[in-house]
Amino acid sequence: MAASDRRPYAPLFWRVAALNAVVLLAACAVTIVVLSPDKLSSFAVSEAIVLAAALAVVVVVNLVLLRRAFRPLEALTALARRVDLTRPGQRVPVGRAHSEVGELAVTFNEMLARLESERRDSTRRVLAAQEGERLRIAQELHDEVGQTLTAVLLQLGRSARQAPPELGDDLLRVQETARTTLEDVRRISRELRPEALDDLGLTSALVALTDRLGQSTGLSVRRDLVRDLPALSGEAELVIYRVAQEALTNVVRHSGSGHAELVLERNGPRLVLRVLDEGRGLRNGANEGGGLRGMRERAVLVGADLAVEPRAVGGTEVRLEVQLEDGGP
Repeated sequence: MAASDRRPYAPLFWRVAALNAVVLLAACAVTIVVLSPDKLSSFAVSEAIVLAAALAVVVVVNLVLLRRAFRPLEALTALARRVDLTRPGQRVPVGRAHSEVGELAVTFNEMLARLESERRDSTRRVLAAQEGERLRIAQELHDEVGQTLTAVLLQLGRSARQAPPELGDDLLRVQETARTTLEDVRRISRELRPEALDDLGLTSALVALTDRLGQSTGLSVRRDLVRDLPALSGEAELVIYRVAQEALTNVVRHSGSGHAELVLERNGPRLVLRVLDEGRGLRNGANEGGGLRGMRERAVLVGADLAVEPRAVGGTEVRLEVQLEDGGP
């Protein structure tokens, strides 16, 4: 049993209720002794029943009032055990604070709001630093390593033409290896910072992403992408692209399916990204990996909603909903 499931004490609600019941019984006994001490020995059955019924009514009313007073505290305890800042918006259901318990619940909700805001800001800084580092590495790979390998390819080609036949064949094989390495460097550079996203927009970047995955992994992706995209911030475009990239990568790594579907559509004031597969689906009780948590953190960054759910026909659906800036229909 987990430490959080062990409760070495009685809940506060029952302790207060028991204390109130003891005080009530003691008060009744003292009242009878003080006001009518002879009554103790001459209690009729009917009088005892009436007294017991009255005490029961008082105890029940006390329990109801205590339950109402302590409900925010119980809700706070339950939420504190399961709260996850990558799923913002979780709050203790409480209205105006009418007691210290209600005030505690309201304060806890305010603390959650501050933590979510601070986490969003820290996540934005971390991801911005990551993207900046990705861009720097991608540029160095493209401008320095790529150009160096290109020069090596040209030099190997000239050397192969001038060398004796037996040496020329070896040089041509080395040249082919260098060409393969250059293609890998360019692929890594594109994955680090997709040029199509900066130059051609989100839809073209998603098309290039699926084409590249199909060539490198054999994954067949059916696309249904809206063409007339509404205005999106650069941050929102990057979040949508990275979530699609991670979701499709998870299909390749974990689903066991060779087919996937990528949908980008407008649904009222929201832009919806969906990645669906027909693979093994989610394992019951499995912990979220770093990739899924990374997707959730990116979604929080732009105030989007992310859901990862099993499909009725088998497989998994990743759904990202981004609020549009124009809020159009």
